Amino acid sequence: MDIPIGVLARRTGAKVQTIRYYEQIGLMDEPVRTYGGQRRYDEDAVKRLSFIRHARALGFSLEQISNLLALADNPQSDCSSADSIARAHLQTVKAKIAALNSLKRELARMVDHCDGTKTANCRVIETLANHDLCASQTHGELK
Repeated sequence: MDIPIGVLARRTGAKVQTIRYYEQIGLMDEPVRTYGGQRRYDEDAVKRLSFIRHARALGFSLEQISNLLALADNPQSDCSSADSIARAHLQTVKAKIAALNSLKRELARMVDHCDGTKTANCRVIETLANHDLCASQTHGELK
């Protein structure tokens, strides 16, 4: 199949610039080019880019995706490495959810205690100015 980059972008929902970037960093193979220098892709490129897009949608990092692609490129390899990458990512997601829940509780507490009158009496401003007024000193800082 002889797919130009614009068609590849439309079929996968990726931007042309993103496809070029993935080629630069080695996630996508360099495509064959026409005599005029236009990139041409095959069905394997569509599948690979779809894999990358799905992994990105699930929040995997480019490094993790690179490692997962290396495993996918070697179908006889042990899948424990892929499982390990996914488990580590799951732990990261759980930690982010916990941090977001903590932030949600603190923001709700701050807003609930604001009487909405004058800024001089505003609990939001007061709490932001004095971290000691927070229920939690860390309240789930996101990284």
